[in-house]
Amino acid sequence: MDPLVSDRLSGTVEVDETYLGGPEKGLRGGRSRNSSKVEVVGAVEVRGEGSGRARLAVVHDSSYLTLGRFVRGNVVEGSVLRTDAWQGYAPLRDDYDHRPTTQHCDGRNAPKLLPRIHRLFSNLKTWIEGTHHGIGRGHVRNYLDEFVFRFNRRRTPMAAFQSLLGLTTLHKPTTYHRLYGHASTG
Repeated sequence: MDPLVSDRLSGTVEVDETYLGGPEKGLRGGRSRNSSKVEVVGAVEVRGEGSGRARLAVVHDSSYLTLGRFVRGNVVEGSVLRTDAWQGYAPLRDDYDHRPTTQHCDGRNAPKLLPRIHRLFSNLKTWIEGTHHGIGRGHVRNYLDEFVFRFNRRRTPMAAFQSLLGLTTLHKPTTYHRLYGHASTG
């Protein structure tokens, strides 16, 4: 679990996956794609008409083992879990009040069936393209961590600043070499 967010989500939580990366010629969407895109799983608490806290992680596939590990690490057992109809979520019903939608969330109906998680994904993608104009594959996890840090503190900007200031006293500075190692910058 992310050290910046040590407590798990609870209550009613929407969970889904998305892909980060631009359009790829000749490839269509779907779970089993031969793609260079990065797959991301996310969870967000339902708070009335809005969203509560969120979690995001890079995953290598949409299997039950991968999705189950993410959910168990980030959502309190017994919580209401809203997902799409993907069978990778089905075994979670043993530990959660799992309420899958009756249909798979495609691009047309996803925002209606799971509105909060898809709003989170939309905001993430807009932030990446609008602020950073794209990100390197090797640093996706760091960008996700920053986005979640900002998202979870969006209503208390001074708390975000104080948290960030406090974290700087606990950790050594990140060097250029640590970020890029031997990667070519040209």
